[in-house]
Amino acid sequence: MLTVHHLNNSRSQRVLWLLEELGLPYEIKHYQRDAKTMLAPPELRAVHPLGKSPVITDGPATLAETGAIVETIVDAYGGGRLKPAAGTEERLRWTYWLHYAEGSAMPPLLMKLIFMVMPQRAPGLLKGIVKGIANTAQKTMIDPQLKSHFDYWETELGKSEWFAGPEFSAADIMMSFPIEAAADRAGALEGRPRLAAFLKTIHARPAYQAALIKGGPYAYAD
Repeated sequence: MLTVHHLNNSRSQRVLWLLEELGLPYEIKHYQRDAKTMLAPPELRAVHPLGKSPVITDGPATLAETGAIVETIVDAYGGGRLKPAAGTEERLRWTYWLHYAEGSAMPPLLMKLIFMVMPQRAPGLLKGIVKGIANTAQKTMIDPQLKSHFDYWETELGKSEWFAGPEFSAADIMMSFPIEAAADRAGALEGRPRLAAFLKTIHARPAYQAALIKGGPYAYAD
């Protein structure tokens, strides 16, 4: 049976959601972030050397990286669900968004988070200087990049109801976390009604709600 090594408030929430959408049996091993550092606990290193989540185990196999996990589960257990047919334009879009979510969308969002918390963690005498540097970095480098991504998402959702085409797919599950994080950290929904509608729609899905119950509190679901 599949086991999901689930860290609270993390990308692994998408894996639970995927499994609920597919109706697959699975087990969860819960891990909690350090309350001060927000880092994953050292116990995760016993599962995977990087000590990150999500990680799944399936018999003797251990697999990390959300995109790889999602693609592997859909291929092995999906039975053709949540993935467009091979050779179609929708399949190309599916593959693109599946990997774009972590490869292109998340790095600037992570940088945004780092520069947001830097002033809080700086030594007292340096807080003012660090705050100034962090604000400048966000305004001149990070925020313009993020705006380009947010506008891109909004435009793409104007071409079809879902990211890969007219049908809901695993690509939408992958894109959920970047959009949720962007809404929380960078006001991505402001002036972007399609993004707002996307989040409202996925949050209402029964499988999404079931994953929340099993995964525990998840800040981005609000």
